[in-house]
Amino acid sequence: MKEYNNILVNALVNLGDVVLTTGAVALLKRAWPKARVTMLVKPACRQAVENNPVIDEVIVFGYKPGENSFGLMRKMVQELKKRHFDLSISFDRKLRPALLAWLAHIPARIGPDRVFDDKPSRVTWLYTETVHITHDLDGTLQAETYQAIVRGVTGQPPGEKAEPVFARVTPEAEEKAEALLARLPAGCHIGLCVKGTFPLKTWPKEYFAEAVQELFAEYGASFYITGGPGDREYAGEVRASILERCGKEAPTVLNFCGETDLVELAALYRRTELLVTVDTGGAHIAATTGVPMVVMYGCTLPDRWHPLSPCARVLTLREPCCPCSVRPEECPDWPRPKCLWGVKPEAVLTECRNLLTGQE
Repeated sequence: MKEYNNILVNALVNLGDVVLTTGAVALLKRAWPKARVTMLVKPACRQAVENNPVIDEVIVFGYKPGENSFGLMRKMVQELKKRHFDLSISFDRKLRPALLAWLAHIPARIGPDRVFDDKPSRVTWLYTETVHITHDLDGTLQAETYQAIVRGVTGQPPGEKAEPVFARVTPEAEEKAEALLARLPAGCHIGLCVKGTFPLKTWPKEYFAEAVQELFAEYGASFYITGGPGDREYAGEVRASILERCGKEAPTVLNFCGETDLVELAALYRRTELLVTVDTGGAHIAATTGVPMVVMYGCTLPDRWHPLSPCARVLTLREPCCPCSVRPEECPDWPRPKCLWGVKPEAVLTECRNLLTGQE
């Protein structure tokens, strides 16, 4: 097997996927420990891989799909050419990163024949070598698919695996997390991540309100809600629903959406007794911190998207139509899709109690 010294990893995917690809990058480092690994990511994912033990450099490529970005493409091609990469590995089959590697004349360009779906793609024509993925995509953890791509490059055996590796948590991030938690009463702190990237991943507000009411009654907990700036308004609606349900006996519930960067978020989760979350990128960040967490799945399945943590408990109804990728209004049960409304607060509370009391 040929050795490579200067490797470009194309990961122009969403945050959760970028976190999961870091386990595959760890395998690369294990195979070629002297190689320099550079990762190409979207701006929103930069902090997950900067200052990361398995990644030497990060290149950020900001673009909007569908935009005429010829100028950006040309500038990035020149940037890649200057770095003289000898290998490019793609963790998707998108045209843009494959074209960048081809135009930059990277001599070895390797990518998968399948990664997110089974549809054939002519993008593989731009590769010098294609890794054949043999397993069932929906029934296999996505992290394993990424690692199978790397094993197809390095020749490592199927049993060779690695855990995702998040960016190092800085002292400044630790201080920020401490300051945020200082705004809550002392005692048990429970994090809530309430909004998925699309509605069929978002657990009902009413259910969050019921679960919070019970956890406050049993453990005297205080709560905070995490997410990006765009989640703040919806998180405020969830908070209002909680306070309305609890009335005069309401717990402290603070809205931290938009107040943390990704590294500060990891530092916050590390100090938290429990996280209750929907299936989102933040859950995969949380998995690298060891925080006990309960994850509710709607249109996606944990078979593929389970957080890689022994402290994670997942709940899904496994509707026959799952997994699906339809628009919310195309769901026959909308606006109360069975996949979400069928995951009841009672089931979530059972898992929360087990984690808080240390039971299996």
